[in-house]
Amino acid sequence: MEGVTDEALMDQFCQGDQPAFEALFARHAGRVHGFLARMVRDGPLAEDLMQTTFLSVIRARGRYERGTRFTPWLLTIAANAARDALRHQQHVDAHAHAPPDGPTAVPAPDGDPAMRRRIEDALQQLPVEQREAVVLSKLEGWSFEEIAEMRGIRAGAARLRAHRGYEKLRELLGELEEAS
Repeated sequence: MEGVTDEALMDQFCQGDQPAFEALFARHAGRVHGFLARMVRDGPLAEDLMQTTFLSVIRARGRYERGTRFTPWLLTIAANAARDALRHQQHVDAHAHAPPDGPTAVPAPDGDPAMRRRIEDALQQLPVEQREAVVLSKLEGWSFEEIAEMRGIRAGAARLRAHRGYEKLRELLGELEEAS
């Protein structure tokens, strides 16, 4: 199914073509997992959320509007799953800051694992909307227009969320430097 657009594959899947769904899963599972791992910073939870995301795609196929861009639609489902999981986690462990186990895909400056850890910790302290904007713009390479479309907000609002996230990261990383 190489050369077939995601949107065409989704249309085929909506008409009952199971191999079209399998092709979509193969194309996007890694990206969705990476996005979720950065959002929740817990490898096994990210894996569960990825499965939940694709199950939601299956369940929502009857509501998929033909012509809708597939990737933003898919990542909206994934982001909502991550938000729900983070809210649940906050509810369960009120303010416990035990670092979760599991891989993340935050790049380490010059391969410095200590700096990677500081960045990951700082990212987790951001409000979910800011973290999502920072991850999508800086790590996933999305434009603010794409983020806005995915979240149903204006591009300026996506830019503002990311800007506030960058500022908070600078502040948090500065505090970490001073504490070291």
